[in-house]
Amino acid sequence: MVRSRSESVLARRIDGTSSGRRPDAVIVEEPLAIWLDDVQVSSTMRTPGHDFELAAGFLFGEGALDGAPVTGIRYCRTAAPTDSDFNVVSVETGGKAPIPTPRLGSTTSSCGLCGSEAIAELTERVGLLARYEPWDLDVLRTAPEALLDSQPLFDATGGVHAAAAIDRAGAPVLVREDIGRHNAVDKVVGRLLLDDSLPAGDLALVVSGRGSFEMVQKAWAAGFSALVAVSAPSALAVATARRAGLTLVGFARGGAANVYSPDHLI
Repeated sequence: MVRSRSESVLARRIDGTSSGRRPDAVIVEEPLAIWLDDVQVSSTMRTPGHDFELAAGFLFGEGALDGAPVTGIRYCRTAAPTDSDFNVVSVETGGKAPIPTPRLGSTTSSCGLCGSEAIAELTERVGLLARYEPWDLDVLRTAPEALLDSQPLFDATGGVHAAAAIDRAGAPVLVREDIGRHNAVDKVVGRLLLDDSLPAGDLALVVSGRGSFEMVQKAWAAGFSALVAVSAPSALAVATARRAGLTLVGFARGGAANVYSPDHLI
């Protein structure tokens, strides 16, 4: 089933000199419930499409799989997918993943831990990144520009975020769009996981928004060696990237960028 990811609504366009009604494309936003084996772990608002990747990537980034292989993914556990309007996804490991703790509230910028505790938990769970060849900073500072031709939903609606995995030459390997920036990243990570391409040590993750702690967390867990953000990082994101050994670049736009990590590049 091909689901619409945008729809047309009537809007009034005003520009200071004229006013008129016209159709406008807006992004579709619907809830998605994510199950791991027999437990509903989370629910999120997302743009329909690549739902299996989103669910797998989210669970991987949260550490819920704990190394267990994904044996199957399907819509709706107990009925036909149409009964839930394709808004329930179950990731199956045959019970090999630990029984998860449900995280049913909306994902926010607060993880419920202080910064040092959050970094320590990540270090224990993921481990530091393996040594990698330094990135060409010219490639990283111009990385978002290379994605401009790979964002059809943004071109149509102006209302979505993008995430991409790029190679050492800056070429996009994988691009995903979603109304939620976290979801876009989870879709990229999920696709790489299902393709058995993690850890992504020779790839960089590019995001269209801020370089928040959550973005660094997801990049670190997936083994990316660099994270490029169009907007600003947070202080906790910088501290986390430096702890991980992750190359972190922010404000990458207009051909310029700030480099925040690792220490020897500052």
